[in-house]
Amino acid sequence: AQDFDDSPDIFVAGPDLSDARQVTETNPFHGDYAWGHSELIEYTTDRGRRMQGALYYPAGYEPGRQYPMIVYNYELLSQNVHRYVAPSERSYYNTAVFMSQGYLVLQPDIVFRPKQPGWSVVECVTAAVARVIEMGVADPDRVGMVGHSMGGFNTSFVATHTHGVFAAAVAGAPITDLVSYYGDHHWGSGIAETDHIETGQERMEVALYEDLQAYIDNSAVYGAHDMTVPLLLEAGDEDGIIAWYQSIMLYNIARRAKRNVVMLGYLGEDHGLRKKENQKDYQRRILEWFGHYLKGKPPLAVAPQLSPGAAGDGSSVTVRAPGATACELIYSYGPDAAVDRCWFGQPLRKTAEGVFAGLLPERTGLEIWYL
Repeated sequence: AQDFDDSPDIFVAGPDLSDARQVTETNPFHGDYAWGHSELIEYTTDRGRRMQGALYYPAGYEPGRQYPMIVYNYELLSQNVHRYVAPSERSYYNTAVFMSQGYLVLQPDIVFRPKQPGWSVVECVTAAVARVIEMGVADPDRVGMVGHSMGGFNTSFVATHTHGVFAAAVAGAPITDLVSYYGDHHWGSGIAETDHIETGQERMEVALYEDLQAYIDNSAVYGAHDMTVPLLLEAGDEDGIIAWYQSIMLYNIARRAKRNVVMLGYLGEDHGLRKKENQKDYQRRILEWFGHYLKGKPPLAVAPQLSPGAAGDGSSVTVRAPGATACELIYSYGPDAAVDRCWFGQPLRKTAEGVFAGLLPERTGLEIWYL
């Protein structure tokens, strides 16, 4: 037996299940900490579809107060409304961690229409958000969205095709362009992407050449130029399920359009982060991203921007970073552009004196971020 606020335990009873006796006590320290609670909500989409979602309230919830909200999405999730989630610094989309940070967490069900994966997400998720706002518990100006893999596809599409609903978004390992990815592969499993996109989660049903417009209409990259939602992308360069160039494509197109997008590239990582230091790092960056855009916390500090002359000729540059273990190159298209943290080419090499040196890409306005 378990609930969101009750750690799972085993009960023993007879054939009629009467007089059940608890024989375990997991996580006995649970009662020493503030915890939230969960409930099942119901709502109807603008197409008349009845839906459900799981809503998790933050620790110390005060009735009558409006809270910032994080929408975690995938497909059907409402069945987890009573699932106990232990907090972890390595579980980067952890509901209990979000809750402990003062967020409402919404996990809406998504039901997909054939050949309309992106717009099905918009239909279902925006209806769920509207319902929670109607309940008076969520601040309509402080709603964020996060998802991974299929949830990353969903999130990147919503970020590029909706306006005024979300204040920030985080998309991990997303497919961002159904057109370019149609002829690719699940390199880890050997499955052709043609099959996955037509009969799998994207549910396109027909080949690319039979309905090209539907593929375009449901891909994030084709709305990148109009994106108003600050978007944080995450990808591993060894992802064997969704190649990381899908994130790079959206990143580059959105940056070209001067949109607010940041990409995190984790070297040596697959579809899910395996290294403890990277798991912790990604969770911290998610919390910082939402902390800034949903709570108004100050943005992260960066080193002073290099002059265009020092960065634009492709020459080498040496930057002293005492105590740093890694660094990333970042570029900006203007003084008002968001801070970028995107890995380019080969990482800078660290010398014995704690100096990072390497060739800068041929960009102007480069900055260095110390991790």
